[in-house]
Amino acid sequence: MTEFSEAERAYLKSQRLGRLATVSPAGQPQANPVGFFPQDDGTILVGGYQMGRSKKWRNLQQNPKVALVVDDIVSLRPWKVRGIDVRGDAELLVGPHELGPHFSEEVIRIHPRRIHSWGLED
Repeated sequence: MTEFSEAERAYLKSQRLGRLATVSPAGQPQANPVGFFPQDDGTILVGGYQMGRSKKWRNLQQNPKVALVVDDIVSLRPWKVRGIDVRGDAELLVGPHELGPHFSEEVIRIHPRRIHSWGLED
């Protein structure tokens, strides 16, 4: 598993919304906004209201490859953006977790394999 730098960890902890990309069994990409939670072990948890009934969950049952993009605009003038693109493998978990009572028991754990970030140096 690839490890996050200190700047990347700090950035992920400062953000709450990302876009998760999965691939359908027919090869069609799908991207959805998701809440995510960086973990101390270097993985990222993704939860949802009815995660187990979602298209992303069904996609990951067939193909565990996943991408999570988290980004934001720091400034319009001058234009400055920052973000991180995490590629990896998804592990589908079912059971109790600490994400909160409004999340279903199904959770996606992302194991990063490739990390690319930009604009985090400042």
